[in-house]
Amino acid sequence: MEKRVALELRGKSPLQIKELNLDNCRSTTIVGLTDAYVNLEILSLNNVGLTTLKGFPALPKLRKLELSDNRISSGLNFLNGCKKLTHLNLSGNKIKDLETLKPLDEFTNLKNLDLFNNDVTNIEDYRSKVFALHPSLKYLDGFDKDDVEAEDSDAEEEDEVNGNNDSEEEGSFNEEEDEDEAEDISLSAVYNANLEEESSESSMFEASDVEEEEEEDDEDADGDGDDAEQNSKAQDGNENAHGEPEESTRGKKRKHDDDEN
Repeated sequence: MEKRVALELRGKSPLQIKELNLDNCRSTTIVGLTDAYVNLEILSLNNVGLTTLKGFPALPKLRKLELSDNRISSGLNFLNGCKKLTHLNLSGNKIKDLETLKPLDEFTNLKNLDLFNNDVTNIEDYRSKVFALHPSLKYLDGFDKDDVEAEDSDAEEEDEVNGNNDSEEEGSFNEEEDEDEAEDISLSAVYNANLEEESSESSMFEASDVEEEEEEDDEDADGDGDDAEQNSKAQDGNENAHGEPEESTRGKKRKHDDDEN
């Protein structure tokens, strides 16, 4: 058992252990478990071969103890250091009489007791007597006083114990969701801002291109007007140049004819 305990620790401190499973590790006595496991809540020692509970450590937070299929016939008083015990499974052991169960009177929180497959269950009016000896009991061998079967009593106990932890985890989860949403919104805002900036820059570039094209069209139009004006002037110049020689030639011809006459 000592080696199994060390193996189940997996490098952790006993203070960090809340649940410990030592099923089938084979030992007749409690070895390796100490009072250092002050935060242990669930301990399973099924089918180990225990004949005595002598040396069982004081576990102030232990609420569930599995001891089925061992050879325990007495010594339940060694569990007195586990005052918060709510679930005790002693099925498949060697308990023969009600006197052996008397030490359980000190467990005022005990709600679920399993003595199935013990000789004590053969006593006349066994169930009513056990319920009378232990008023805190809600279920005996999986049934209440009215023989109504328990419905996931273990799950209910665990939900009660873990209720506060679940609410804290839910709160932290909601906070993480809020942070993620805020991050998504901020990223979206940055992305949209970048898109708007790129769009405005694109619009500016397009506007400047349009202005440049209009200026080029205006320059082309002015150039065409100047060329037309120059062509018109050149044409007029050519007509004058040709006109003047024609007049002088005719004048000379008339003068020659006059001289001959």
